[in-house]
Amino acid sequence: MKSRATTNLMTATLLFATGGIAAAEENHAEENLPEFISMQRKMSNEALEKKKEGFFVTGVPFFSVDPLNGFGLGATGYLFFNGDRTDPLFAYKPYNARLGLSLNQSIENSQSVKAKLDIPYIWDSPWRLSLDAVYSKNPNNLYFGLTEGTLNPLPGGSYDAYKKQLALIRAGVNTGEASEVADVLRNRFSEQEWMINLKGERVILDGNWRLMAGYELQHLTYGTFEGQPVSGVDPITGNTRTVPNGISQLKEDAKDKQLYGLEGGLISILQSALIYDTRDFEPDPTSGIVAEFSNEFSAPAIGSAFFFDKALLQFKHYYQLLPEILPRTILASRVGYGTIFGEQAPFFEFQDQWSPDGSINALGGSQTLRGFKANRLLGRTVGFGTFEIRHKVGETEFWGQHFSLAVVPFLDLGTVGEQNFALDLLKMKASTGLGLRVGWNLSTIVTLDYAISEEDQQWFLNFNNSF
Repeated sequence: MKSRATTNLMTATLLFATGGIAAAEENHAEENLPEFISMQRKMSNEALEKKKEGFFVTGVPFFSVDPLNGFGLGATGYLFFNGDRTDPLFAYKPYNARLGLSLNQSIENSQSVKAKLDIPYIWDSPWRLSLDAVYSKNPNNLYFGLTEGTLNPLPGGSYDAYKKQLALIRAGVNTGEASEVADVLRNRFSEQEWMINLKGERVILDGNWRLMAGYELQHLTYGTFEGQPVSGVDPITGNTRTVPNGISQLKEDAKDKQLYGLEGGLISILQSALIYDTRDFEPDPTSGIVAEFSNEFSAPAIGSAFFFDKALLQFKHYYQLLPEILPRTILASRVGYGTIFGEQAPFFEFQDQWSPDGSINALGGSQTLRGFKANRLLGRTVGFGTFEIRHKVGETEFWGQHFSLAVVPFLDLGTVGEQNFALDLLKMKASTGLGLRVGWNLSTIVTLDYAISEEDQQWFLNFNNSF
């Protein structure tokens, strides 16, 4: 068994590699804390005064706004249990337990039901338990390819101009097409997902490090829209008439063996991660860093229809700008670098990078490159960065609830590559925008973002910070 001195030396070396060595030995006995708690993760005194005790509920019926699914009606609710201030861990936990439930139906026929249970430091132990269950059906997913070619400008220069080109009626030339078709739904496909995920984390070393292991089981079904009636535009007269939709790009690439997985099926995944985390308050941090390496492995040997391995390196930083002058202004930044192994990795695994905090769409949509449509840019390797200035402009108490309002200008960057570890840095994409954040009892954040890019502009209304 290693001596305490050896363990402390190892811990200090690891901390140095991620940004610094602890200034002094923490006195856990003084606050009656277990050894696995890091005092770096203590909430600020200002936030601690506002943290509610006991059980409470946040969430209401809401409108969602998404550029692909349109307006959505639904409800998102959270049941929190925070314990009371006599608990020595009260200042170190985001909550004792949180149960979330979300239901959503959009005017474009996407629907989802999601449930999540999260229990940090379960039974005051160094363990954390999370359980997720999802059903979703979405006919509005986009696919533009899986290579660096997705970095090229869209024909026409903008997404709207490209859509107008797709609506032009043309002669059917592909196998199975009618004599006249339009390509209105060329880049669209439908997805139905059933998913359950169980994750366990354990605090190690000085309390800032965590090891995570998880298992996810999914069943996926995909469809495309060849032959579906669409409204096409006659290129000569400009009149509209109903014609069949032509072949989709997803079906075309599958026939050419440029992608795999269109048949869907059962996906079995083993997940693992090593995380260094000094955030003072997970839902809405004001200080700290997160550095993580995460991995997903899937193979027929564990019951999966496909073989692939996905790895992600991610770093997040929260820094209080000019605390003496702007005490409520936070610079939040995130960079990520991920790649997928497996010659026949299914196309749908290119759509996101997995992180213990939740999957990250790559690239485009509400989480990365917000000025581009979701999954507009895909590749075997992805790199992205997000920078936000979160300036809190006001706070109030209403009916026993605490609310805050923040203004958030942001910059998103990202690019992809079609080979492992390679990125096309010369075609780096950017989007900028402005957001609002409404905090509800600290732990629930309502977000509204407006983003623009070289080819699009989009609104998003949702819950919780993207990082």
